[in-house]
Amino acid sequence: MLLDTLRGFALCGVFISNTFFWFSGRIFLPRAELEALFANGTVIDKALLPIVSMLVTGRFITIFSFLFGLGFAVQLGRAEARGASLTGLYARRLAVLFGIGMSHLVLIWYGDILSSYALLGGWLLLFRKREDRTVLWWALGLIFMGPILVALVHKMPQLLAATPEAAAALAKAEMERSAALRAEVLPTFQTGGWWAIVKAGLYFFRSEFLLAMGLNLPVVFGRFLLGYYAGRRRLFHDAEQNLAFFRRLFFWALGLGLVTSGVGAVLQQLFIRKILNPETLPTWVPFTMQPIRTMGEVAIAATYVSGITLLFHKAAWQKVLVLLAPVGRMALTNYLCQSILSVLVFNGFGLGLFGKVKPLMPVLYCLGVFSVQVVVSHLWLSRFRFGPAEWVWRSLTYGKAQPMRQETGPVQPALAP
Repeated sequence: MLLDTLRGFALCGVFISNTFFWFSGRIFLPRAELEALFANGTVIDKALLPIVSMLVTGRFITIFSFLFGLGFAVQLGRAEARGASLTGLYARRLAVLFGIGMSHLVLIWYGDILSSYALLGGWLLLFRKREDRTVLWWALGLIFMGPILVALVHKMPQLLAATPEAAAALAKAEMERSAALRAEVLPTFQTGGWWAIVKAGLYFFRSEFLLAMGLNLPVVFGRFLLGYYAGRRRLFHDAEQNLAFFRRLFFWALGLGLVTSGVGAVLQQLFIRKILNPETLPTWVPFTMQPIRTMGEVAIAATYVSGITLLFHKAAWQKVLVLLAPVGRMALTNYLCQSILSVLVFNGFGLGLFGKVKPLMPVLYCLGVFSVQVVVSHLWLSRFRFGPAEWVWRSLTYGKAQPMRQETGPVQPALAP
């Protein structure tokens, strides 16, 4: 129940992050329009960018990835308890998940994470026989060294430039290329029909988004391994015996997260106010900022996870937090529904709000939709064992339709990513 609650909590944050920057179209706006959108907003609108950047972006997807790796540890433990092999079943699960993810990516939204999780998930099998310490070191190495390697690859042309002026020119050219690409597809997202937007999304995915996702894969896999390590150590299954650990984690992570996230927020404001120009920064700055940003993401995510775990073991709070558990059990269904509804609300073939809303509206929209999903998830799981998408995933994995109607007695928690 605790893991389902954490998954539901993470899903809400991922939804807010995706909508605030991507579904709403804010990430595609030219800088002048973006500045005007914030300048004409309320005090809350102006405050939301640093708040979302510090407390939401990258933090909840970290939890989601962590729980995916933890879910693998749970599946492996169950298979070993039965004396069965996990490899074949797990491979089929990932293959089906990849198919669902690619359908989501092509037909609904290019920002799909399911296909990436399916491609990376198989590599967890390589760590089944490794010692806990080895798994932990790989996890930390990928999470914190991965961003530095990413920055190295991304900035290689600038590092190899003959002069600082040439490096600055390359950085400026890259920023202009990215801005031109986003300006090219923006009108299609705002006014185009479904097929035109599908093509524009795939064009943007191929031209820019795919590279960004690919460079981030080592970090994502590091989060998987960290979750796998926590699952092997049974930190959450035996959470009541580990409350002292979670208390220490909460306070250390909170302090570290506020400091490192605060540094990132300050730099963001300096860029927005044009006190600093990203085109003229020394090439070593990204190498310094990448691990700081990653530390902020991991620390705030750890604060959330440890804080919820501690509250979950207080009777009064558990009654409130457990409301999120059904959403977590239906995470795949709810994730897909969020994408479908969001493209209908923001894209041109729907309400056409793409790039036209002030910052507060996407947050209120997400909280409203998620509240409805909480209610619907409770009602659905009172009658059925799985969410619709989870049922399809499970049935295709086992090669036959699974029983759908709710049975008497407790239901095993879902292991959706």
